[in-house]
Amino acid sequence: MVTTKDFKPLALSVLIVVALLMQCSRAMAGPRETLVVAGGCFWCVEENFEKVPGVISAVSGYTGGHVKNPTYKQVTRGGTGHYEAVKITFDAGRVSRERLLQLFFRSVDPTDPSGQFCDRGKSYRTAIFVSNAAEKALAEKVKAEAQAALEQKVVTPVLAAKPFYLAEDYHQDYYKGSKIVLTRAGSKKQSSAYKFYRRSCGRDARVRQLWGNAAAFAG
Repeated sequence: MVTTKDFKPLALSVLIVVALLMQCSRAMAGPRETLVVAGGCFWCVEENFEKVPGVISAVSGYTGGHVKNPTYKQVTRGGTGHYEAVKITFDAGRVSRERLLQLFFRSVDPTDPSGQFCDRGKSYRTAIFVSNAAEKALAEKVKAEAQAALEQKVVTPVLAAKPFYLAEDYHQDYYKGSKIVLTRAGSKKQSSAYKFYRRSCGRDARVRQLWGNAAAFAG
């Protein structure tokens, strides 16, 4: 029987065990790194990479341009130089940058210079953003491998990183949303509207057509 007198030592023992487990968990985790990519609609890229084991977060935003703190309307209207992009934060001990780049290429149409799927225009083009020579060399290597696998010219550029601006709150985790929104098919819950958009835009169909069994995230 545990008495009141025994409670404090017992609680202290529990706290010590919990602290040791947390310390062990931190020791096993690899360094946090980030990868910024543009792959057309950032809702879709965000959903794709949030499924990957080892990815800590994926957030939608804008980068590559010259306008500070751009809005969605500004970017899609054109003239800002920005891409719709996603910043992926990952545990490098669980998933490598190279693997994420391989998944990226196999989840887009890297042969299209004018946009992605039904979304056309400069802000919807593909790109990879790098911060140093090692990241650039790795991105170019994976790009060359993707081109060899497709036997088609891959037009996705590898660009020097620029400031990344978070997109508006309503764009974050859009595919999970529960609000009612108006679509071409009528009013739908946001998550259902997202699925309708992704399907009608032809994203997964085109990725499967292009990459076959190597297609990533296409279901």
